[in-house]
Amino acid sequence: MVTMMSTSVSATADTKPPIKIGYVEGWDDSVATSNVAARIIEKRLGYPVQLVPVAAGVMWQGVARGDLDATLSAWLPATHGAYWEQFKGKVTDLGTNFPDAKIGLVVPASVPENSVADLEAHKADFNDRIVGIDAGAGVMKKADDAIKAYNLSLTLMPSSGSAMTAELARRMNGSKPVVVTGWAPHWMFAKWKLKFLDDPKKVFGGAEHVDNVINPQLETKAAPVVAFLKKFQWKPGEIDSVMLATENGSKPTAAADAWIAAHAERVDSWVAKTQ
Repeated sequence: MVTMMSTSVSATADTKPPIKIGYVEGWDDSVATSNVAARIIEKRLGYPVQLVPVAAGVMWQGVARGDLDATLSAWLPATHGAYWEQFKGKVTDLGTNFPDAKIGLVVPASVPENSVADLEAHKADFNDRIVGIDAGAGVMKKADDAIKAYNLSLTLMPSSGSAMTAELARRMNGSKPVVVTGWAPHWMFAKWKLKFLDDPKKVFGGAEHVDNVINPQLETKAAPVVAFLKKFQWKPGEIDSVMLATENGSKPTAAADAWIAAHAERVDSWVAKTQ
């Protein structure tokens, strides 16, 4: 059963329907973006919001079915490309909230390996494994494709976003090589010196974007929310402070509120003429 985490409900909750936003709990950018949007929808537009943690595949399916109203965590065109092809006739893409996103295999900047193709010859240095996240994630599917494309004999180990960063921290603190499934934006690049391995076969694709995808019925249910989501987009570096605050112990709602308070003019521009 899917559990729901409700943020605070506004005084107009009795007159406006709740908005259900699906997000991937282990993805820091998904948590940050979803919480900032949820707080704006609640505090400025007056709709109660339910944030629903789900796996990526369930998230897309939920939006397509109408069980979820939206997700702000659609990685396109590559990471969630298979989901888009499956559900594009049942969802609406409102546009990008984060441009220049990227996925791939990430290693310490200090290791000599610079390409995915370099891993096989030095696999013992990496304990013959790639430390992954949740099995249904798009980056995991692409990592499995990369293992085949580059004829690697490393084992892809599924875990979770938090387990992956915990293992990354352990190896970095011990100055030991490690390779993980990674993506940007992510706070780990602010904390450690890391690099993406080059991917000459383009298995992981090029630069991506994270989009706001909704069930078409949301336009009828809550047109002001749709108008806001069409405008909601991060500038380079903005999401980092929200992710870092959460990683350093702040609750996601508190980190979101702090960012909103510090960027009142941006928020005003997003919600103008939507109410």
